[in-house]
Amino acid sequence: MVPSEENQLVPKEVESAAEEPRVLCIIQDTTNSKTVNERVTLNLPASTPLKRLFEDVASKVGYVNGTFDLVWGNGDNVTDTTPIDQNSDKTILDAGFEPGKKNFLHLTDKDGEQPHIMPEESGTTDDSVQDRFIGPLPREGSVGCTNDYVSQNYSYSSVLSKSETGYVGLVNQAMTCYLNSLLQTLFMTPEFRNALYKWEFEESEEDPVTSIPYQLQRLFILLQTSKKRAIETTDVTRSFGWDSSEAWQQHDVQELCRVMFDALEQKWKQTEQADLINQLYQGKLKDYVRCLECGYEGWRIDTYLDIPLVIRPYGSNQAFASVEEALHAFIQPEILDGPNQYFCERCKKKCDARKGLRFLHFPYLLTLQLKRFDFDYTTMHRIKLNDRMTFPEELDMNVFIDVEDEKSPQTESCTDSGAENEGSCHSDQMSNDFSNDDGVDEGICLESNSAAERISKAGSEKSSLLYELFSVMVHSGSAAGGHYYACIKSFSDDQWYSFNDQHVSKITQEDIKKTYGGSSGSRGYYSSAFASSTNAYMLIYRLKDPTRNAKFLEAHEYPEHIKQLVQKERELEEQEKRQREIERNTCKIKLFCMHPTKQIMMENKLEVHKDRTLKEAVEIAYKLMDLEEAVPLDCCRLVKYDEFHDYLERSYEGEEDTPMGLLLGGVKSTYMFDLLLETRRPDQIFQCYKPGEVMVKVHVVDLKTESVASPISVRAYLNQTVSEFKQLISKATHLPAETMRVVLERCYNDLRLLNISSKTLKAEGFFRSNKVFIESSESVDRHVAYTDSHLWKLLDRHANTIRLYVSLPEQSPGSQFRRAVYQKSSGDSGNLDEACERVKGPVGNMKSVEAILEESTEKLKSLSLQQHQEGDNGDSSKSTEASDFENIESPLNEIDSSASAENRELENQIQISDPENLQSEERSDSDVNNDRSTSSVDSDILSSSHSSDTLCNVDNAPLPLANGLDSHSITSSRRSKVNQGKKETWDTAEEDSGTDSEYDESGKSRGEAQYMYFKSEPYTADEGSGEGQKWLMVHVDKRITLSAFKQHLEPFVGVPSSHFKVFRVYASNQEFESVRLNETLSSFSDDNKITIRLGRALKKGEYRVKVYQLLVNEPEPCKFLLDAVFAKGMTVRQSKEELLPQLREQCGLDLTIDRFRLRKKTWKNPGTVFLDYHIYEEDINISSNWEVFLEILDGVEKMKSMSQLAVLSRRWRPSEMKLDSFQEVVLESSSVEELKEKLSEVSGIPLENIEFAKGRGTFPCDISILEIHQDLDWNPKVSTLNVWPLYICDDGAVIFYRDKTEELMELTDEQRNELMKKESSRLQKTGHRVTYSPRKEKALKIYLDGAPNKDLTQD
Repeated sequence: MVPSEENQLVPKEVESAAEEPRVLCIIQDTTNSKTVNERVTLNLPASTPLKRLFEDVASKVGYVNGTFDLVWGNGDNVTDTTPIDQNSDKTILDAGFEPGKKNFLHLTDKDGEQPHIMPEESGTTDDSVQDRFIGPLPREGSVGCTNDYVSQNYSYSSVLSKSETGYVGLVNQAMTCYLNSLLQTLFMTPEFRNALYKWEFEESEEDPVTSIPYQLQRLFILLQTSKKRAIETTDVTRSFGWDSSEAWQQHDVQELCRVMFDALEQKWKQTEQADLINQLYQGKLKDYVRCLECGYEGWRIDTYLDIPLVIRPYGSNQAFASVEEALHAFIQPEILDGPNQYFCERCKKKCDARKGLRFLHFPYLLTLQLKRFDFDYTTMHRIKLNDRMTFPEELDMNVFIDVEDEKSPQTESCTDSGAENEGSCHSDQMSNDFSNDDGVDEGICLESNSAAERISKAGSEKSSLLYELFSVMVHSGSAAGGHYYACIKSFSDDQWYSFNDQHVSKITQEDIKKTYGGSSGSRGYYSSAFASSTNAYMLIYRLKDPTRNAKFLEAHEYPEHIKQLVQKERELEEQEKRQREIERNTCKIKLFCMHPTKQIMMENKLEVHKDRTLKEAVEIAYKLMDLEEAVPLDCCRLVKYDEFHDYLERSYEGEEDTPMGLLLGGVKSTYMFDLLLETRRPDQIFQCYKPGEVMVKVHVVDLKTESVASPISVRAYLNQTVSEFKQLISKATHLPAETMRVVLERCYNDLRLLNISSKTLKAEGFFRSNKVFIESSESVDRHVAYTDSHLWKLLDRHANTIRLYVSLPEQSPGSQFRRAVYQKSSGDSGNLDEACERVKGPVGNMKSVEAILEESTEKLKSLSLQQHQEGDNGDSSKSTEASDFENIESPLNEIDSSASAENRELENQIQISDPENLQSEERSDSDVNNDRSTSSVDSDILSSSHSSDTLCNVDNAPLPLANGLDSHSITSSRRSKVNQGKKETWDTAEEDSGTDSEYDESGKSRGEAQYMYFKSEPYTADEGSGEGQKWLMVHVDKRITLSAFKQHLEPFVGVPSSHFKVFRVYASNQEFESVRLNETLSSFSDDNKITIRLGRALKKGEYRVKVYQLLVNEPEPCKFLLDAVFAKGMTVRQSKEELLPQLREQCGLDLTIDRFRLRKKTWKNPGTVFLDYHIYEEDINISSNWEVFLEILDGVEKMKSMSQLAVLSRRWRPSEMKLDSFQEVVLESSSVEELKEKLSEVSGIPLENIEFAKGRGTFPCDISILEIHQDLDWNPKVSTLNVWPLYICDDGAVIFYRDKTEELMELTDEQRNELMKKESSRLQKTGHRVTYSPRKEKALKIYLDGAPNKDLTQD
């Protein structure tokens, strides 16, 4: 938080030098990561020499002059990276600096060496430097409001070098400027600081972290002895019991003062400092009322810690001109007359009286609060009064103490002024939370001295009531928020200083006068809106008394415990300085290493001192990467590496003893390269990497085994020809160059054959890091067109294959039956290890493609016949409990498992015969409607039919099998069985021909034939992933669809693909279900994890729906029942039919389809009633995680049409003070007259006596029966329900109604109290009573035990 620019306290010299143009220089230090975001601001005369500019920068940032360079950071010179000549005699104007503009400069390393930090001893600067304004300027556009404040652009040297004033600032945690202002004021108060130092902390009695006085001691010692420019206040706020969120709460500085003093008093009980606050800050005054008829006076004595002075009297548009004027107004009595007359105890009647305040005693330190925050009753907002109010440097308080008051006449009496006023004076003016309960109570006269003694004492006090101003706490901003800073006079040299958070600077008396506030215009009511927003808020004066005025303790006068604390803090600061020095000289760079045994790339950050040698850095990296047990130290070296391009830039041969700072180009915040810890086997030697070379990873391809070998690294030059490059590879791989085919992978899946021998590598598109595949056999494949060759197909598959880790579900009792059904049809696929062994299968035992296809075809034939027979024989052999999906999918699964469980290493191509000879299947609407049990996998039947693990041809044209049986005949035979079963469910996958479908309307393929690869093997997961959990490591072509991928997983899961769900595991173990069956796995990447969970998987057009029961007359009207699946295109009646068995089995609800309805659910509110013929997505919008109400009907459904309106009515019986149960009323229109007629029918109330009101809030619109009769808007003057103020346009609205002739029951006080308790308890339990209130400002609290949670009851 910074004051607005116009009110920034600027030394006088700046103003006097206004006639000379000034140059604003903003310097950014780019030599260190911690300082790169900090800026130093210099505002210099245009005649300043460049040499002086460098001196000023060095002084400001704490660097030794001559150890850094300055280069342009903006403007016309931005392209000029030549350092500015610091020895030049040119002025900054001649050097290209522009007055009136921001001139950005970058502070950089000089000759690759980091700047040297200026020793602390030489941190003092030339006095003449203070003649310029050197330091942070306000942000542009700042208005001093917390909403605009982010942070001040103080120099990072604020933590390195002390201010030229010799004083230390305080770091603003976020919005703690109010705290900083008060702490600096207390620190600059000799009496408070000295007394604080005399208090000794006993560690055995209290935790130092929560001890407020101890943390204040530490802070004051650091303010006095630290060499930093600013120190943190986090330890102090931690002792208050505050967390980091408190730093973002701005509070009133006067409120903080009172709360902190109270906390200190509590902490100092039973110590020498127990009464310190009262001795320094507490005054006394008398609150009196005097009868104007008999002179009788009632009074009480109050104490105060500060005097609140009104800026502008209530109702006036003119402010007080000065503090003295406001003080006179403070003690000005008021006359109580007319209706405000005072009842005189002596006269025994109401009389005119004078009421007022009299000061009895002024404190040693007088605090005046200027009440600048007020409330505007016109706008109903808090406002800040920026009116001008002057205050003197010396304030004579003699005129405000009443000597006569000390002579209390015998006729006076100390009377009880009312318990509610105890401890407060003049509630609209006086803040007095600190009245001393142990002192004078009301009605007790303290003084026992004679009148003469009192006069003598008062006279002596009168002569000494001259106060001098030493602290002005300034607020800049508005009532909504702003910024505090303090102007404090040092009693050591009588110099005024501005303590503005981290920045401390000298100011003058003229600057103090700027804080009076006000503007040059008229002093009308709104004049303060146009006045300066920076003005004094709290003033602290000290009594001028040579006998009491203290000086700050000198170092030799410190108590022993303070001397020890000073030494301790000094050592901590020195240690921090040494650590900072080490940090500034430490190179921090990313380090990578390919683990020699695990073969995974590891990443870490290498931190090494710039003077450490390369050899020592290798040892540090070796330990950092934990390679002790993997490889010997002498088999490791560090090389320059570009991780983004996976490129080894150079090695460092013969530079083992070179310092790392020199090798890396100095200590920098960021490096444009990384380091790789390279390893070798003991029998290998390291290759030399020279700058300018390109790295090529060479993969050797074997067409016979269809394998791609691990890469061999080769270094080449861009100007080499392809022919020369082949010779280079030939030497590295020992393969003949004559028959060699070289394929460059330029980017993802861009495989380019290098067949022009004379072209250079640069012309072919080689870059810093490259990947090539080579094949050098004598096969005929060399003579085939490249894109038709076996090599291209193998590389294409290789480029699209990813590795996934699949977590399989454990067997659960609920899934045993389904697994048994599946295993019966698919063989012993439940044995994962055995299945995987079959999957891996020895290469030598692989069958030919033709043999596998023939075998698959025979199985499909026999399966087709079997299905027709089962269709003829009915489905009686199947368990009625098994779902249709089980019955349908088991045969297909048998094909999948039997055909796919054998050779999973093959990849083959199925030739497509002429598609014109094949006719696509046509489906009628009835077919669609009847085929609701068809599994989603039907749309992927092609991949199911030929599911040898290496091949899934997803060409969508019908594929003729070896025996001429096409895939659609399989689908047809399955449908015939489904139609006989006649159980209606729904599936939209085949009906829809949108973007998610794999087939268009004619069944033709959308793309070319693709080769889907799938290979799996058991995998042992890391510890902690669950005992007994089974994992698969799957290599799969990512162009495969999710549907086909699930079918490949069926043998391992043990259930059909429609009965398990696929969840993708993201970082932090978040899981999201993958539901789009026709999308490919292209969004997956290597080493992604997948979790398989048993359960009904969603198909295309399906949505998971949460079903809740609506119980309108129950205390909790919303009860969760179950999760269901609704599909796009399904009617409401069909969804109800599917719900019936689930409701019976899971919820014990035995219903018929006409005895319940579904309706919209919006949070807890019932909405539109869904009619049976409504269709989801057409008539009813449906979405993921949708929620609906299920409502059980008492009779026949009355809702037949969308034009009807169903409302829930509830009768209020005022004579009995009770509400009846809800009754549904179905209206044919939105007419109010019809509503009244219906209500008259159900209640028997005559139509003319019906009154109704709409319920408020969330269903069931609960309201206290003590309030319902008056609080609701009864009998609104409207003719239709769908207009204001009712707005009843949908079903489910709550209507209360009553008989207007029925009288309200008369309640006794006891009955009312009893009812109030019952209603309060009822409404609290239901939680329906919600009161809305604006966010309240957080109260300022200091927790004495450091634990805010113990004070929650007071929040």
